[in-house]
Amino acid sequence: MSRTRTALLAAMALVAGATGTAFAVDPGSAGIAAVPCTVDYKIQNQWSTGFTAAVTVTNNSAAKSSWSLKWSYAGNQKVTSGWNAKLSQSGAAVTAANETYNAQLATGGSVSFGFQGSYSGSNAIPATFTLDGVTCNVDDGGPGGPTDPPDPGGPSTRVNNPYEGAKVYVNAEWSANAAAEPGGSRVAGQPTGVWLDRIAAINGAGGKMGLRAHLDEALRQKGSGELVVQFVIYNLPGRDCSALASNGELKADEIGRYKTEYIDPIKAILADSKYASLRIVTTVEIDSLPNLVTNTGSRPTAVPQCDVMKANGNYVKGVGYALNKLGDVPNVYNYVDAGHHGWIGWDDNFGPTATIMKEAATAEGATVNDVHGFITNTANYSALKENNFTINDTVGGKSVRESKWVDWNRYLDELSYAQAFRNQLVSAGFDSNIGMLIDTSRNGWGGAARPTGPGATTSVDTYVDGGRYDRRLNAGNWCNQSGAGLGERPKAAPAAGIDAYVWMKPPGESDGSSKAIPNDEGKGFDRMCDPTYTGNPRNNNNMSGALADAPVSGHWFSAQFRQLMQNAYPPLS
Repeated sequence: MSRTRTALLAAMALVAGATGTAFAVDPGSAGIAAVPCTVDYKIQNQWSTGFTAAVTVTNNSAAKSSWSLKWSYAGNQKVTSGWNAKLSQSGAAVTAANETYNAQLATGGSVSFGFQGSYSGSNAIPATFTLDGVTCNVDDGGPGGPTDPPDPGGPSTRVNNPYEGAKVYVNAEWSANAAAEPGGSRVAGQPTGVWLDRIAAINGAGGKMGLRAHLDEALRQKGSGELVVQFVIYNLPGRDCSALASNGELKADEIGRYKTEYIDPIKAILADSKYASLRIVTTVEIDSLPNLVTNTGSRPTAVPQCDVMKANGNYVKGVGYALNKLGDVPNVYNYVDAGHHGWIGWDDNFGPTATIMKEAATAEGATVNDVHGFITNTANYSALKENNFTINDTVGGKSVRESKWVDWNRYLDELSYAQAFRNQLVSAGFDSNIGMLIDTSRNGWGGAARPTGPGATTSVDTYVDGGRYDRRLNAGNWCNQSGAGLGERPKAAPAAGIDAYVWMKPPGESDGSSKAIPNDEGKGFDRMCDPTYTGNPRNNNNMSGALADAPVSGHWFSAQFRQLMQNAYPPLS
């Protein structure tokens, strides 16, 4: 599968599916459809006293420069917060009016918004909706069907960069968590990855949406345009052998369960022709293959469990099997995790990591053609671009590489690393047109602590430390980092060889608990998430830099999300 691409240097912003107008209904050549408007009201999540809902309005009448949707509740439901619409309530009557950025509603166009509410007793969906005084979901006698869902179109055409010319799926569950935080509505419409981190997540666990539910919602957001939906495939046997916070449910030797109970069901759902019009991006098994290079054998960073996984081959087999099976689906784009510059950027890690990725990509029936690209910095904090010094600078006769922070690494930041590692992967045998993704969800490092220029030239360390944006105590620190901020917003083709900046790690979801917390997800307690921990060889025995009072990995961490917004760079408006 050859991928011909033209590298685009100009960034093209992605339009979040929940905030833009998507053409979802064809009014037909006869003019206005029989149903003047349709409303799709879905309860996304519900608990004993509250719920979140997503609403999509499709206008089949004349184009509108503003709009107002109204409905009444039969029970005692109350809207408590919302996003992408101005919501008000008087008694049982609710009004949702446009924001300035989504006021235009073309003929055949759709607009989506969401909200959080409270209730007691029943939580029935409203029976009647009116758009600017006209009743929706009712046939007025004209041409067209009354309640048919939007036609998602035919199969998606294979493209070089799936993110170009496409919206990206907004996870309603993450969006609701974000919007519920003070100021969170500023980013609640951003697209984020959906993590399938255990077998139960495929069908939905703990009241959360499952894979089909997300895909169905993606079709709704898609309309008649193109839409990317992002999933993290993350459940290898003996997962994340060098850490405990993200340990998984499968034991080191359970490769059979990984194949038959995890990958096969995911493949079956993704291959459903119902979803053929979507561009499905998979991030395949973060924190896996690089561990076989950096944390095994006689290295001071070696971990016994990583030696086990190298010996049994189940990381290589698992990644190969996933690439093979998921790569069979024509509209799936596999991106393999490639670590980050503060992990793989040293000479003795760089080449061997590319080699083992080639090994995995040709295992269990997979070929390099099953790999569309690679992703760096997933769920990590490495700065996108350090502008205040270069790897070639010298201070007092000493190279920047000799500083304690750089520590002989060849790369200062994720952009330079991703572009260089892409070349290394091509040299290892991957297609010359592979694309890279960079996770920018938490690498903004803005706020008052962000340097405005180079550090003092007193020594190479003062020069580097005074100028670097990444304020971690060590680049090996990975858990709930204090002082971090939201990074570049998701966008397509921002630099040569880069398919997109993405928020694959949903900001505000914890990396791990700061103390041991019993759970039924197989997740342990890692001291790197403990703010009192003094470190280990993998972070040069520095303090962990982690935030206190963190929940189990993947759970909502309000304090972290608020800090990420406060320290966002570019800043939030």
